[in-house]
Formats: sequence, structure tokens, C-alpha cells
Amino acid sequence: MQRQGSNSGGNSIRIRVMAGGLLVAHLVLVAWLTLRPLDVPWVMPPNLRPLAGIEADFALGWQVGVRRLAEGLALLAPLGVLLPAVHGRLNVSPLASLVRTVAAGALISLGIELLQTGVPGQVVDVDSLLLNPVGVALAHAAVVPAARHWLRRRTERDHPVSALKEEAPQGRTPTIPRVGIAP
Repeated sequence: MQRQGSNSGGNSIRIRVMAGGLLVAHLVLVAWLTLRPLDVPWVMPPNLRPLAGIEADFALGWQVGVRRLAEGLALLAPLGVLLPAVHGRLNVSPLASLVRTVAAGALISLGIELLQTGVPGQVVDVDSLLLNPVGVALAHAAVVPAARHWLRRRTERDHPVSALKEEAPQGRTPTIPRVGIAP
């Protein structure tokens, strides 16, 4: 006798494990790109004014500005898909999922910027703190709701919900009245 839903459980676990492996690989790549020491003759001062670095890049030309903007958006964007996949729930509020994922992306971005303060050749940039979570939000909004909808439809098609009749409620649970202690 085959258990109902046994196949979907295995697929869910496989997806979560694969997403976890990809998440770890992506975070290792991000750490290598952002936290490795650079051998440079001089270092720019930290950018602590929001959007100042992007404005300076666009002043050098639109190609440079678009490249810088795309790099900032793309660095942590895969987290927008991988974090919900690791979580593995299909029936969740889209807004709550987006908020949780963007908050996690913002915290990871903040952690990277804080760790960069001690790495030679790396410069803290507040624009990264703005662009990275926006990239996470865009990736999440573009992929996750459609993927969850598709997976829910596929699960419902493969495993239709049987129309089991539930038992009617039988009323309140009886209570035993308190009895005083005899003298």
C-alpha cells in the first residue's frame, strides 16, 4: 500500500537540500568577492552619503553608472529566490515572505559592510546597503510568487484532496465540578 503524499515529501526535501547547497555556494562566492584583501596602491575613502557613489559613477558615463547599479543589484539577488526555497513552504503570505527575505538580505549586506571595515583594500559603501536589498526584493518578486503558484497547482493535480467528511462536533467538553474537602 502506497502512502498518500509520499512522493511530494521527497521532492520537497530534495528542493530544500539543493537550495541550501546553492545558498551556501552563493554566500561563499559573495564572501570571496567582497571580503578578500586587495593589493592596491591607494584606497578611496568610505562612501557614507547615500547614492553619492552612484551619482559619481553616472557622472563618468551612463555605461559606468548602469554597470555599477547592476552590480549592486545582482550581488545578493539570488538570495531572493534561495532563502524562500530553503524555507520550503508553499502556503505563506506573499508580503510576509517578501519582508522576511528582504530583511535577511539587508542583514547579510550589513554584515558584509561591517566585515569590510577590517579588510585591507575594501571600502565601505552605503550604496551597497541600499542596492543589495532592492536586488533581493526584485528577484523575490519576479520568481517566488509564480513558482509557489506553479508548485501548489502541481501538488493539487498530483495529489487531489479527498473529500473526507469530518465528524460533527459533539458539543462542549464536560467539566467536573469542584468538590470541597470534607471537614
